[in-house]
Amino acid sequence: MVETQAGLIVWDVDGTLIPADLRWLRRAVARTYDVEESAVVFPPSRVHGYTDQSIVVDTAIASGVTSEAAEDGFNRYADVLMEVMSDGAAELARDQAAYPGAAHTITALAEHGYVQTALTGNLRISAEFKLSVAGLDSHLDLDIGAFGSDARDRFDLPAFVADRFRAKYGHPIDPGRTVIIGDAPNDVATARHAGFGVVAVAHRLTREELSEHSPDAIVSELDPEAVLQAIRSAQAIQSTVGIDR
Repeated sequence: MVETQAGLIVWDVDGTLIPADLRWLRRAVARTYDVEESAVVFPPSRVHGYTDQSIVVDTAIASGVTSEAAEDGFNRYADVLMEVMSDGAAELARDQAAYPGAAHTITALAEHGYVQTALTGNLRISAEFKLSVAGLDSHLDLDIGAFGSDARDRFDLPAFVADRFRAKYGHPIDPGRTVIIGDAPNDVATARHAGFGVVAVAHRLTREELSEHSPDAIVSELDPEAVLQAIRSAQAIQSTVGIDR
């Protein structure tokens, strides 16, 4: 079993490793709740950085579904989503390909001894499907990851990573060597809540916008050397924070 020598890297998926695209949510919500796609309304500021369960239920309500029916319908959503994504696999590969440098960065971090996983609002089955189609799953240990199918509140997800890491590797996670890489303010907030380091990727927000949320480091793209340097900077900051506690 591979030990974590350099640390643990926890990747966000949509907007970080692959472009975010709401078409799958829109189609699956429409089919799950029997509404027209054109009638699906995403609630403002409640999509990026949240979990699928939260997004789907809030979207259904915003689209005219009763609260009770929105909650009940989520039980069908996972199966419907996978039907939608499987039907659109070629479209997914074409329009939601990995960001430039994503595969090389993941490979480089593995070569430097980092264990890597994912923490995402996606349901696990959809995260696995997206990462597989994008060719990004070979160095990610998704068995220790955390997903929107684990909890509705994203702040609850780091605990799943910690528990699964301990169960697999036989020792506790080291928060000082654990770094979340994400693109949204909620990724930064989740890392802070968990006591992890955090690197923000300026794929959707500018560096200036991301800096307002005080991540440990910001990278403009997934360049292996730049990401590695940012991770080490985040770990150094977390080490200093740990000494000051």
